[in-house]
Amino acid sequence: MEAYVNEPKTERAVMDQLEAQLKPLFKNLARDIPLILFTSPGRNEPFSHATRFLIRAVREVSPKVTLHEYDLSHAMAKKWKVTHSPTLLFDPERYHIRWLGAPVGEEARTFVEALLMMGHGKTDLSADSLQVLKKIDSPRNIKLFVSPSCPYCPQQAVNALKAAIEKPGKISLEIIDIQANPDLADQYSAQSVPQTYSNDLLIAQGAQPEELFMLSLQRMEQQTVFIPDSDAEEVEADLVIVGGGPAGLTAGIYSARSGLRTVIIERGALGGQVATTPVVENYPGLTQVGGKALVDLMVSHALEYVKIFAAEEVMDIQPGEPIVVLSSRRRFKARALLLATGAVYRRLNVPGETRLSGHGVSYCSTCDGPLFRGKKVLIVGGGNSAVTEALHLHNIGVNIMMVHRRDRLRAQEHLTKNLLDNNIPVFFNTEVKEILGKNKVEETVLLDNLTGETRTVPVDGVFIAVGYVPAVELAKKVGIELTPEGYIKRDGRHRTNIPGIYSAGDVEGGYKQIVTASGQGAEAAMTIFEDLVNPYWKSKQAAP
Repeated sequence: MEAYVNEPKTERAVMDQLEAQLKPLFKNLARDIPLILFTSPGRNEPFSHATRFLIRAVREVSPKVTLHEYDLSHAMAKKWKVTHSPTLLFDPERYHIRWLGAPVGEEARTFVEALLMMGHGKTDLSADSLQVLKKIDSPRNIKLFVSPSCPYCPQQAVNALKAAIEKPGKISLEIIDIQANPDLADQYSAQSVPQTYSNDLLIAQGAQPEELFMLSLQRMEQQTVFIPDSDAEEVEADLVIVGGGPAGLTAGIYSARSGLRTVIIERGALGGQVATTPVVENYPGLTQVGGKALVDLMVSHALEYVKIFAAEEVMDIQPGEPIVVLSSRRRFKARALLLATGAVYRRLNVPGETRLSGHGVSYCSTCDGPLFRGKKVLIVGGGNSAVTEALHLHNIGVNIMMVHRRDRLRAQEHLTKNLLDNNIPVFFNTEVKEILGKNKVEETVLLDNLTGETRTVPVDGVFIAVGYVPAVELAKKVGIELTPEGYIKRDGRHRTNIPGIYSAGDVEGGYKQIVTASGQGAEAAMTIFEDLVNPYWKSKQAAP
């Protein structure tokens, strides 16, 4: 939902559209939601305007939402200890929640969810999350850094909001827009979003499933595994798909249309890598489309047929009849399982990369690029992804240079031409040997592969786009055979060596393209339907 409007003459049309979307959501709010906005003329005025615009749209459809606006010089600002413009306080007599910046772009959805939770007085937290929250007996002051262009941020922001709404006596929350507040982002070296601090300690980088967020908040350090205290809800299905990227979403559509009860489990952002791709130019029928917009179309289509369990991580798989899948929230029983887990960013594995990840080292220009406007960054890589990221960063005002270990780029010709047309410098036969900086990226050490000489280059950030590695942790855990390259080994019909378990998409290797992954998802779904009607493994067992 886009709330920021550049041209006043379009505001009425956009307002009408917003009101039509919001009216059914805000029809029956039970509680009043007083909002207080603090602004200062000449300071972040576009963000202040965008905030007023979105609040106005909500007030048009619900009298329960009220707004008072004060200047930063007003005594009310001193009362509430507000120092940044704009800052929005949510029902400050009841909650300790404030937004520094404007809830626009991806974060407009977060703003709407916040109002709905406050207006209805409930968060729908899982029983496991509530049990973790009960254990928090000392204050937690959360600072969550977000960006309007980050598709992962709303998930983490909603987690934080639920915690602050459920336990207002112990938990306070500041949602900080890095574009409106670069000073705070620099102060906390929050150069990758979402990034979550509690009591000024870093407790999470990236988005988390709800229970893992609560556990990280309770233990004051990032948690990666959540074991429920009690048995979760059980779901029965014909097919469980692990992965909500193009392959998984397409497989869900095809299998459900074949009559199979199908569910999709996705631990991260729906759409996978596509969700963070700035522009897609090779998807048939769409000359040019934003990656997130394409994902929204796919997800909306899939939701017509299947149940999607988002922000839920699969912890274990038990082959058999039925196949049992244990997630961070519940148990699934299925007749078949499709692994469409995709691939994850490949790392350079050089000194400083892990330590400075989120503090200038980034793998997502869509998420973190806006913070580096006017700054100098290095892009590592030479394929389609690297060049696409370079063009995106260049277009939003980042001063960039590329390094590539080979003597020529591997990107498609039209991408390479765009790079040259924009006079973006590329240093060939060059590798990053080390990333330096105390609390954030300050320099990189580069090696010339031809001469063997090294040099140190001052930079504010390093964006790494050197390909992907298949997400095969679950496959290995369950005993699925892999290829020598580390991808899932399967036959021509996407069957793995374990009966009833299939694969599709980037986790199989091959061409890593959206249309390819979608096609493989469709193929796998049709195979699964045929096999469930006539299980090939039972035919083999019956043979003499």
